[in-house]
Formats: sequence, structure tokens, C-alpha cells
Amino acid sequence: MLTREWPPEVYGGAGVHVEHLVAELRRTIEVDVHCFGAPRPDAQAHPVPDFLRGANPALQTLGVDLEFVLATEGVDILHSHTWYANLGGHIGGLLHGVPHVLTAHSLEPLRPWKEEQLGGGYRVSSWVERTAYEGAARIIAVSNGMREDVLQAYPSVDPDKVVVVHNGIDTDAYHPVENDEAVRHLGISRPYVLFVGRITRQKGIVHLINAAHRFDEGVQLVLCASSPDTPEMGRETAAAVDTLLRERGEDSVIWIQEQVERRQLVSLFSHALAFACPSIYEPLGIVNLEAMACETAVVASAVGGIPEVVVDGVTGLLVPYDAADPAALEGGIAAAVNELAADPARARAMGEAGRQRAVRDFDWDAIADQTIAVYESAMRA
Repeated sequence: MLTREWPPEVYGGAGVHVEHLVAELRRTIEVDVHCFGAPRPDAQAHPVPDFLRGANPALQTLGVDLEFVLATEGVDILHSHTWYANLGGHIGGLLHGVPHVLTAHSLEPLRPWKEEQLGGGYRVSSWVERTAYEGAARIIAVSNGMREDVLQAYPSVDPDKVVVVHNGIDTDAYHPVENDEAVRHLGISRPYVLFVGRITRQKGIVHLINAAHRFDEGVQLVLCASSPDTPEMGRETAAAVDTLLRERGEDSVIWIQEQVERRQLVSLFSHALAFACPSIYEPLGIVNLEAMACETAVVASAVGGIPEVVVDGVTGLLVPYDAADPAALEGGIAAAVNELAADPARARAMGEAGRQRAVRDFDWDAIADQTIAVYESAMRA
């Protein structure tokens, strides 16, 4: 398993996916994990080679990928996650003569704003991704919407090689809790809408902050948002929060700017009126599953794989998104939040339905079995 993220350095959905998938796979097969960074007790970590320190981050990534290749001789199959690890899987597969399977968590052509963060490195990451996808033995898409995006972005890829295996959720780790100490500690004393995610254009955080200007009186916004992609994105978010505080009052928004540990996060999910996912691009959205597992209704944009997770009118409310009219998304989010605020019993019923769906349809053991079936198919090809 080749991955940039591995505990304790997990900052996004791909890292969460790899952590839980590996734990479940290891019940059945032997899995070695190769990751970026400092030494770990349960994975082989690879730091950036000394001669690349200070280089463009894309070049540093390629250096680590080559370390992956050197370290994986003798394995039966390579499975990479995100462009950060894709080249290690691609070259390793060629050099060692083994299948390379990759999981599509996102696509570089659909995230053009990454050029703000990576500069010319974005062109490198795009080349890496295209090369790996076109050469992979199998591509696992985390949703049907993601599968369609892969085939549209890379039309030379054989559709038969692209299979759907959804993200999963650990419903033992994410479950509703009665204890609201973490919530009270933050000074939250009224119904609130929760956001959890990185500060990136993909997650649509500024749209949510703009929508909060139209939340009903008495509804608070709680942002667990950190790690801006760029300083500009961080400043833009801070300015939007300042405007909201100035126009709606000093308790209209609580912004937690450090990464929240899981116990506190579960409490925040469990006691929220609703969880908001205003993404403008989202292959699936594990965070929606985390909220649902905690019996929280979800208000989300109807993009990518989100409609495969959030059932509109049953486990939450979906809002259409049109890139040409972002104000419509903001108005739709505000209307959906206010609809749930006016009917807390309906919000609770949606939360209960969400928990049932998470347990029934997104358990990790079934997803691990499906992943092993993909490995077997790739090795037979």
C-alpha cells in the first residue's frame, strides 16, 4: 500500500480511507504500508531525499515515489492512493513486473485551483496522474460519479478496468454520544451547523460562510477548518469570517483552526443540528459518512459522489451547484439549514436514517472484500 498519509499524519479523506482499509485488509492478507514522512511503528516511512530538500514539492514527491519503488521489490501487487503515490505504483509495477492498482480519490484535471498551491508542480502532478491511470491494471473509483469522471478525464482508459468500491466508515469509532462536554467547552450553547474540512476551494467553505448570513436567528456556525492550501485562501476565509462576525454578532461563528481529535469531533457531530458539506467537487466525501454515523443530518451540495451517500429528503438535504451561479448554492444551503432548524424532529429522524444507512451500506469489512476481489482480478489479467 503506497500512500502519502498514514497515522498520525492524516489530514484528508484519502488518509482516513487508507488507514481503515488497511486495518480491515490485514485481517485477511499481508499488507505492507509505505508512506511519506517520519518513522512509524506500523509502516515503512520514506522522507524526502536530502538532495531534494527545498525543491518544488512536486519534485520532492517524485523523490519519495522512487524510494517506494526501491523498497517494494518482491511484493505481489502495488496499490497507490492519490497522485502523490501513483508514480511509485506505476514505476514499481513496471520494474517489478506486478500489477498496479490505484484508487481514484480525486482528479487533477477537475481541481485547476491546485495550480495556486503548486505552481508548475501542478503540471507535474497532472502528468503523473495521467501516466499512472493510463498504465494501471485496475482503477478503483470511490463512487459511480468518480468512475464517470475518470473515463471523461482519461478517455484512453479501458472502462472495464475501472471498478467502483465505495469509501467506508468505522461505525464503532463514529457513533452518537450523549456527552456534550466538548461542545460546551467551546462555548456552543444553541443549535449549530458544523463544517469539518481543509481550507481549500474544493470544500466550498467560503460559500458556507456566505450562506450563514441568511441562517435563522439563533443558528450558529461552527467551523473545524485548518490547513489552507495557500496563504491567499487562508486570508479569504478569515475575511469572510470577520464579515460574518461583524454583521451577525460575535457568537454567530466559532472557528476552530487546529485539527480536532476524534473524540471531540464525534461529540461535535453528535450534537449538531446539521453537518454542512458545501463542496464544489467531491468524489464521495467520507466526512458525510462520519456525520451520518453520528446520527447527524447532512446539508450538502449535490456534486460528484455525494448523492450516492446522502439520500435527499431521507438522510439530509441536497442543494444543486452551478459553477456559473455560486450564489444559488449559498441561498440553497441557507434555506436547507433553516428548514431543519424549523423542524428539529425531522433533523433527528434524518440523522437516525443516516446512521442506519452508514451501518448497512458502508461497513469496512465488505469494502475490504471488494478490494481483495479487485486485486485478484488484476493478478489474473
